[in-house]
Amino acid sequence: MRPIAKWGHRKEEKTMTSKNRNNKCRRIRAWLLKAVGSRLGVDASWIQSHIANCPRCQRRLAAIGKVNLALSIIKSQSHSLDLLMRANTQAIGVLKHSLREAPKAKKLKAARPEPKLLERWRKYAHPAANAAACITILFLMKVGVFSSMDKVQNEGRKVIKQYYATHAGQDVADELFSA
Repeated sequence: MRPIAKWGHRKEEKTMTSKNRNNKCRRIRAWLLKAVGSRLGVDASWIQSHIANCPRCQRRLAAIGKVNLALSIIKSQSHSLDLLMRANTQAIGVLKHSLREAPKAKKLKAARPEPKLLERWRKYAHPAANAAACITILFLMKVGVFSSMDKVQNEGRKVIKQYYATHAGQDVADELFSA
């Protein structure tokens, strides 16, 4: 009664992990999307020939291109905080009179976005980075200079102790440099 078990697919299905199943499903979905896209996508030949001969679709496609261009320009430009207020004012302007005079509409006209914390403190970023760099350089200089001074002092002490040990004797050198 179970042809699946006869062919061994059920056993394979039990051993297939969730990850393998997801990868297989993902590959099949990608293949289907590609197959359907070649027949129904914008690049399909019948769609291209229709757009070439239909003025209405040409206008709509041009309008979509203009909207996409406008959105990309808006995203790339930085805007002042009154952009929301201006957009709300224009949007409210197309509403009917009773809605334009509503209290919520007046609040929307004056609405301004609250700048994010990072945007508020951005003007202090460069001076803070410069101060941190200066402090780091000073710290590294201090550590480097003092560690070098300690090395010079220790080496000098060893040289003088050796000098006294050869000229005055080891017991005198040990007595002088015991501390």
